[in-house]
Amino acid sequence: MTATLVYDPLIPFSLLIVVTIIALIGLILAILRGLNGWALRGAAAAVVLGALANPSYQQEDRAPLSDIVLLVEDESASQKLGGRAAQTSDAAQALAAQITARPNTEIRRITVPDGMGDAGTQVMTAITDALAEEPQARIAGILAISDGRVHDADLPVDLPAPMHLLMTGKEADWDRRLTVSNAPAFAIIGEAVTLTLRIDDLGNAPAGETLAPLDISIDGEPAQTFRVPIGQDLELPVTLPHGGRNVIRFSLPDAPGELTDRNNAALIQMNGVRDRLRVLLVSGEPHPGGRTWRNLLKSDSSVDLVHFTILRPPEKQDGVPVTELSLIAFPTRELFMEKIEDFDLIIFDRYQRRGILPALYLDNVANYVRQGGAVLVAAGPDFATADSIYRSPLGAVIPATPTARVLEEPYSPTVTDLGQRHPVTTNLPDNGDWGRWLRQIDVAEPQGNVVMEGIDGRPLLVLNRVEEGRVALLASDHAWLWSRGYEGGGPQLELLRRLAHWMMKEPELEEEALVATAEGQSMRITRRTLGETVPPVTVTGPDGNTVEVPLTEGADGVFDGAFEGPEMGLYRLDNGDQTSVIGLGPAAPREFVETIASGDALAPLVTSVRGGVARLEDGLPWLRNVRAGRPAAGRGWVGITPRGAYETRDIRQTAILPGWLVLLLSAALITAAWLREGRR
Repeated sequence: MTATLVYDPLIPFSLLIVVTIIALIGLILAILRGLNGWALRGAAAAVVLGALANPSYQQEDRAPLSDIVLLVEDESASQKLGGRAAQTSDAAQALAAQITARPNTEIRRITVPDGMGDAGTQVMTAITDALAEEPQARIAGILAISDGRVHDADLPVDLPAPMHLLMTGKEADWDRRLTVSNAPAFAIIGEAVTLTLRIDDLGNAPAGETLAPLDISIDGEPAQTFRVPIGQDLELPVTLPHGGRNVIRFSLPDAPGELTDRNNAALIQMNGVRDRLRVLLVSGEPHPGGRTWRNLLKSDSSVDLVHFTILRPPEKQDGVPVTELSLIAFPTRELFMEKIEDFDLIIFDRYQRRGILPALYLDNVANYVRQGGAVLVAAGPDFATADSIYRSPLGAVIPATPTARVLEEPYSPTVTDLGQRHPVTTNLPDNGDWGRWLRQIDVAEPQGNVVMEGIDGRPLLVLNRVEEGRVALLASDHAWLWSRGYEGGGPQLELLRRLAHWMMKEPELEEEALVATAEGQSMRITRRTLGETVPPVTVTGPDGNTVEVPLTEGADGVFDGAFEGPEMGLYRLDNGDQTSVIGLGPAAPREFVETIASGDALAPLVTSVRGGVARLEDGLPWLRNVRAGRPAAGRGWVGITPRGAYETRDIRQTAILPGWLVLLLSAALITAAWLREGRR
């Protein structure tokens, strides 16, 4: 039971002060005038003022509430290094026993796992959530068992009681760390991009080591080893070998005695893109669709086009002086012999042999294809003649043989069953509702993949791979009818764009491909193929264990599967003759960027509430009570502040000056003052 005197003025407090001042002035005037009843008048005024203040005697029935101590246990990944997990468990049990043994004290145990999405250790977030669920007036202290590597230490938190960091780890701990910076998401194929590498020894590292072995592997290939300096930035130029995703892994071997090797590797994934695509277009006899290829290629800002048009064949003799035919001779030898390797694609549009390009040049073009180049032949009636380009050394790589027949009749180009699965022709807009073409060159013995057909199922578009290169044959020169909207037109621009980019080996148009995309620890596997079925994908994890992932067919020629990686790192995928690599999560998660225990991150916050930082290696501190505002940590001890919180169960108030008493006293005093002054 607790008793107190409380006031509940009947008038505003400011007005009560004014009335009090007026009463004092009246009392002073009475004294100055020498009135004998001034004391009685003052007593009457005091009774009235007391009544206006409305004092009452309040009695409370209070029940004391227990103090609450928050015990925060860091169970993030960095706490599993060395013996920190055991330190945390032992300290938590001992502290819990101490707190439970204290009178009128409760404990709230809070565990802090790894943050979602590589957010690191979120100790302050966990404390904030816990404080939101408990009355602030009952929090007597906060004890955090952690290595101090907290990644939300700058979170603004109003702590109602002292906080202490009981730090795990050992003074002798050391670790070696590899970091890579300046890694862009994209890089130009064939051009070097500079990465910055750094190897640091953290903590109590062994003395005398100045160099460390560094392994570098691209796309899962065998690694190359270099010895690099420790503690210095290393500028490393990297040239991407191919388009699409390139996975580069840098790693350090596990050094004896270091805390972990999880930060000994860095995984860089960069997409290789071409700076400029160089295309050589060789046009033969002019025809209505002669500008189709030129317009297509010039519309792409990433394409550098060299256009070679034969306007005047050698056999044409009209007496015009050679000096008036052109300003300079066309550099055929330079293009077809010396710089042919600089081109990504060569297109022959209705070209026929007229002696402009010697057989040696065309033989060099065939070799260019075998060594990885690309040639597209857009055939017209010339392809069926004796002067056909097929009757040259280039014919060895052309994927179909002309029969010398030119079919002049309307027909609708259609995509073959195989073409429905090929990236060049799958899902073309308005499939089956295209305008007709009027001419087709009859070819036989197609090699490779026939993805489109024309009259009576004859091959219209044939794609083939020749050793390292690619060749395509379009057996018609009427694709331009689609661009003119003849009978509704068709997807001429999209078809020719895909065809050109497939020949230039753009990764998204590969008909046989194994691709994986990652989101966190989840992997989505996509297998494109021209086959009807595919075997399961074999996934090899960072630890060398393999798992088979079955694939299910979705769209034509596309099979999908999902895989949940058990750990972060580099995964290798194998499916038939297709391989791929992908990294799940960062190779060095945030938890392993800084691994040496330190209280620096939490020190400002702990100091602001008069708490302390203690190493568990030096022994578990004992708990003691401290008053609010006093230092709460010392040698071998940490303090908590008893709050003395209570719950009010009942309140009773008794008026000290009830109305009848005020009326009686004030009337008596005023009357007494009047009588005394009247006798004078």
